[in-house]
Amino acid sequence: MFTGKTVFAQLMSLIPRRDFNTCVARYKGDYRSRNLSCYDQFLVMCLAQYASKNSLCDIEANLIAVEHKLYHSGISYAVPRNTLAKANEQRDWRIYRDFGQALIRRVRPLYAEDSFRLDIDNMVYAFDSSTISLCLKLCPWARFRTTKAGVKMHTLLDLRGNLPVYIHLTDASVHDVKALDNLCVELGAIYLLDKGYVDFIRLFNHIHKNGAFFVTRAKDNMLYEVVESRGCDPEAGIISDEIIKLTGVKPSRCYPETLRMVTYEDFATGKIHRFLTNFLG
Repeated sequence: MFTGKTVFAQLMSLIPRRDFNTCVARYKGDYRSRNLSCYDQFLVMCLAQYASKNSLCDIEANLIAVEHKLYHSGISYAVPRNTLAKANEQRDWRIYRDFGQALIRRVRPLYAEDSFRLDIDNMVYAFDSSTISLCLKLCPWARFRTTKAGVKMHTLLDLRGNLPVYIHLTDASVHDVKALDNLCVELGAIYLLDKGYVDFIRLFNHIHKNGAFFVTRAKDNMLYEVVESRGCDPEAGIISDEIIKLTGVKPSRCYPETLRMVTYEDFATGKIHRFLTNFLG
């Protein structure tokens, strides 16, 4: 009979318990806890994630089915779904947020020296949003359409390791550009943004003035004039490389300085893209 650690237990042994216990103590997560500690809850939810379980009933059934192996997996007992539901509802979510941030701080230095596709020394981040659909009957507070509910998750990825370093949750009805207000901008970093984040007053005051750079796509109705034309490489798909100045009444006031616009043709699809950046070098 096998008496060693399971693969799951070996993976969980890499978890820094000291950091986890610090987060639990910070918010008194185990106060008046009888059977299910925060760490047991964490293990059960991780196991459910690894096993792709979609409901508390499914989690409970899975724990009962492998109850004789739970000890070797580091889990104390087959947690009833009611106990797990109560813990998920009442435990302070900031415990796991802080622990996630602690894990990211440990992992990021491991990728700092990794080779990057772009030959640049700047930190490069991608910022985008995803809408998470929710059940309207269970989450009426998240209504954003007549028959739909959901939340929007804005995620900042460190592209050197594809690591999420910042996550901001909003109502699904909140426009993407408003998430830029909560973004902590790093000096000298490059931020890749989708077209939905194009708001010139935010790009100028929040990113450009803080010494960072952005790369985004130009809107089709953007008004501008060409200040300078640079060399291009049609064989590489670069149709034009220009220094421009916005001429629209409001955009020109919001972003008074020059921008760089690179027009690129994707030979695979035949589509033409116009990229805007404040990186003029």
